[in-house]
Amino acid sequence: METAIKPLRKKTWFFPLILSLLTSSILILFSLCFTSSPNPFHRIPSKFKNTQQTPVFVESKLNISPTKPPSTVPKLAYLISGSSGDVESLKRTLKALYHPLNQYVVHLDLESPAEERLELVEFVKNEAVFREVGNVRLVDRSNLVTYRGPTMVTNTLHAAAILLKEGGDWDWFINLSASDYPLVTQDDLLHTFSTVPRDLNFIEHTSDIGWKEFQRAKPLIIDPGLYSLKKSDVFWVSQKRSVPTAYKLFTDMNTMFIGSAWMMLSRPFVEYCLWGWDNLPRIVLMYYANFLSSPEGYFHTVICNADEFKNTTVNHDLHFISWDNPPKQHPHFLSIDDYERMVESHAPFARKFGADKEVLDKIDVELLGREPGGFVTSNWFDRSDTNKTIAESVSRNATELNPGPGAERIKTLIGGMLSDKDFHMKHCI
Repeated sequence: METAIKPLRKKTWFFPLILSLLTSSILILFSLCFTSSPNPFHRIPSKFKNTQQTPVFVESKLNISPTKPPSTVPKLAYLISGSSGDVESLKRTLKALYHPLNQYVVHLDLESPAEERLELVEFVKNEAVFREVGNVRLVDRSNLVTYRGPTMVTNTLHAAAILLKEGGDWDWFINLSASDYPLVTQDDLLHTFSTVPRDLNFIEHTSDIGWKEFQRAKPLIIDPGLYSLKKSDVFWVSQKRSVPTAYKLFTDMNTMFIGSAWMMLSRPFVEYCLWGWDNLPRIVLMYYANFLSSPEGYFHTVICNADEFKNTTVNHDLHFISWDNPPKQHPHFLSIDDYERMVESHAPFARKFGADKEVLDKIDVELLGREPGGFVTSNWFDRSDTNKTIAESVSRNATELNPGPGAERIKTLIGGMLSDKDFHMKHCI
């Protein structure tokens, strides 16, 4: 019985084996004949493959963040900073600037007493709109800020980092102080900038640093705010230094005066200042650590030495500022006598405001439509339907902008600059 079964089993495996070997041989021959590459894992190259060999540097793998196209409503990210005695001004400026589409960081520097800090915390916590929308943040670990030293720059970078981490999808960053005040509504601003390219940076700048070479660039200063818990003025080092040759210094456009530290920066440029993938922002920051009034030159120098951003500048800081003649360290305080010039400037912001409330009241009534202690009149703040919660009202009406005469003023200012026939020749000169 066993000798009869063995030949049958041999036939069941022998013929499939021969067939398998023949099939494999045919496939191997086919592969050798019709594949030009000796690599057995050959892959047809993409027709889009770049044939040019480029060095594989880490910087080449980092790309500028894409910006949203114009025609959509932009979102702004604000830093509003103040010092001791500025709480009331901060509260008023914040409400005048507020819009639920925007993001806000409020900073009260380390010099301020605990009572003022607590007052500001309670103000933000108890305001129902801020609580519901959740777009107002206070800096917990305050910085000691010296206006003439680099600590103002580091404070600005600190706020920008918070906004990038927690502020969502915003388009432009604007730094203001408690001494600033808007001359237009946020509806005016958002409406006008909805048609402006999102990669533009509004910052006054020039390479003609003039007298600042000898009074700013060459002297060396130390800012105690970098290492002390008590504010004091900068102090001077006897030795001087030469002007940099690795990069070119830029400063405020009007070198007759002290300069402007105020700007409106695109999100991609803010990311570059913080990430610094080619290390330029950090190198320049180290240099400006010993530069008198570094806020008037740091961002200006970075943007004009960065190939990715030097052609995105618009030579304006979007402020109306009135200087004394001869100029002093700070501009003079604005009053009711400056009102007409402020409006005629078409600028969306003005500074410097002090204790004179008359001019601010006039701006509230005639330019912003803002009630005392309240928000600026806007569709998002429509509380006529008491059945709606604040969140429902905001989510439904936030993008329904209601621009007024202020929008036309900004349009005149921005349109005039961008339509200038020499606009593209005026970047970083």
